[in-house]
Amino acid sequence: MTRLPPYLHRPITRRAFARAGLAAAGLAALSRGAWAQSALGPSTMPLPSRWVETPFFQTMVDDGKLPPIAERLPKQPLVADLKARGREIGKQGGEIITIAAKSRDLRYLSAIAYNRLVGYDETLVLRPDVLESVTNEDDRVITLNLRRGHRWSDGHPFTAEDFRYWWEDVALNKALSPAGPPIFMMIDGQLPTFSVIDEVTVRYEWQRPNPRFLPTLALPRDPMIYRPAHYMKTFHSKYSDAEGLAQAAARAKLKSWAALHNRMDDMFENSNTEIPTLGPWKIMNASPATRFVFERNPYYHRVDEAGQQLPYVDKIIVDIASSGLFPAKANAGEVDFLARGLSMPDIPVLKEGEKAHGYRTLLWPIARGSQVALFPNLTVVDPVWRQLNRDVRFRRALSLGIDRHTINNAIFFGLGQEGNNTVREGSALFEPAFRTRYGIYDPEAANALLDEIGLTKRRGDGTRLLSDGRPLEIVVEVDGEGGMTVDTLQLIVEFWREIGVGLFIKPQDINVLRNRAYAGLPVMVAGFGLDNAIPTPEMLPSELAPIFQDNFAWPKWGQYIETKGKNGEACDVKEAKRLLTLYEDWLSTANEVEQAGIWKEMLSNHADQQWSIGTVADALQPIVLRDGLANFPKKALYSWDPTSLVGIYRVDEIYWDKPERRVAQAL
Repeated sequence: MTRLPPYLHRPITRRAFARAGLAAAGLAALSRGAWAQSALGPSTMPLPSRWVETPFFQTMVDDGKLPPIAERLPKQPLVADLKARGREIGKQGGEIITIAAKSRDLRYLSAIAYNRLVGYDETLVLRPDVLESVTNEDDRVITLNLRRGHRWSDGHPFTAEDFRYWWEDVALNKALSPAGPPIFMMIDGQLPTFSVIDEVTVRYEWQRPNPRFLPTLALPRDPMIYRPAHYMKTFHSKYSDAEGLAQAAARAKLKSWAALHNRMDDMFENSNTEIPTLGPWKIMNASPATRFVFERNPYYHRVDEAGQQLPYVDKIIVDIASSGLFPAKANAGEVDFLARGLSMPDIPVLKEGEKAHGYRTLLWPIARGSQVALFPNLTVVDPVWRQLNRDVRFRRALSLGIDRHTINNAIFFGLGQEGNNTVREGSALFEPAFRTRYGIYDPEAANALLDEIGLTKRRGDGTRLLSDGRPLEIVVEVDGEGGMTVDTLQLIVEFWREIGVGLFIKPQDINVLRNRAYAGLPVMVAGFGLDNAIPTPEMLPSELAPIFQDNFAWPKWGQYIETKGKNGEACDVKEAKRLLTLYEDWLSTANEVEQAGIWKEMLSNHADQQWSIGTVADALQPIVLRDGLANFPKKALYSWDPTSLVGIYRVDEIYWDKPERRVAQAL
């Protein structure tokens, strides 16, 4: 019998799980929303009868340093439908303290803030956000309508010129974008025709439908097809003095104006304090620092029904701390809000500190295809391993040789979903067979498949031998910070030993691991499964096709696609090539029924071929929330894509219901 890890001596029961608000009924809204049509017209919410000045800005308004709220907002701001979503009209003021492991992690605040041209609501329907509306003609002619009077955080107008600048002066500029415009802008290798209709209207027109364009705009990693042109032009050779730019680049120890432009062009990473933003908060201090301060944007485009400008909270404070200290700091009451950096094993520690330090621990299911998945590398350079990894019988045998029930009980409190790396219940694309096909424990069948391949020779300890006489010992490479991944692999060591397969775990820095994968060195990698396990048909099935090099199952195939054939290898396995064909079929249709059929064939292909080997899904994500913070869901799903971590739940609507925490402060 498998011994439980020390942190699970006090298991959380299914009853406690239900009390946390995570019953299956909580997923129904997502399932119902999955088939809804995108609502891309202007909001029908009426404008408030009056505007209420933000206390944080009152002194600046009184001193004439900032316009009053009525002059800072767009003519048609986005009015948050708080009451319709069961939320409260909040109160402005105060700050939220959180932590990050390094300054580079500040980029995740851009994902969590989640202001997009168009974005998903909580039912996964695509709606205008920064844009006032979108006119979509069969995904072929798409017109973006900006909010008249919308301004950047520095007060400069946000207009069609910001889109024109990015397209003509950045995306099509070889010095700034050597690879050309991003692939989602292309169909059949053809770029759209871009037009500026007027000051607040731009249009993109393709020869064929481009159904990935709008969903891409809603991704956690915002592609940002616009720039603050008034700011970025000061770093562009077309608009600024070449000699002055060369001197500025040299002072920054950069080789060219283009390198300087790209460094300053930081719309997502939060490393440039000078670049204007459209988001709810703007970073105020630069690295190096141990504390970073984000202050509210005076020109933010969202308001509530009472006429108050969002966000409700004035500041976000991000303290830098070792990732290993996150649970202890949360337990000690040193954070107001924290999700990323915590994991399921931290739950007992977090629960212990709740009463003493005045916080609560929400438990949300993580909407990944599998919390831990194994990726046999089909493009590994070792010829013997390449041949074996490409044999579907080998991949199926490894999957059948994993006792997922034991993993579930030992690491996931018995609450996880056992089986393949696939979409989850709650998605309209889910089918039970996608989870169970070759995703059960059957060591007898696994042994039979390995024998059928010809791996019948064994050494004295029972380990099978490869065709060249080496022991069948798989080195599984893994992110060194993936604690649950390593714990899961330690259990799989025992399961695979029973079928004559050795497993050695090689933790390392994630950047080193990625570079090794791009070079074709790892035999197998373990990591997270599908990022988006709750897709709708109109979402891109890009994780299912070999088009990206960061998919550890086929990094060189993805590299070939991403570099347009300059690097990597062309996909040469029939069943994987079918995935490429299906992906192209998805790109060529705007019909949702056809898109759903394509999704399901791709998911069936994955279950049959075991390109990745799933273990257990539905891990719990602990989210620490200080007592007094209101307007945040008690139950929801947590994922990178499509929920943008917690972004689609609108963190700009969180407020302090304790007056002592709502202290207005001057800039």
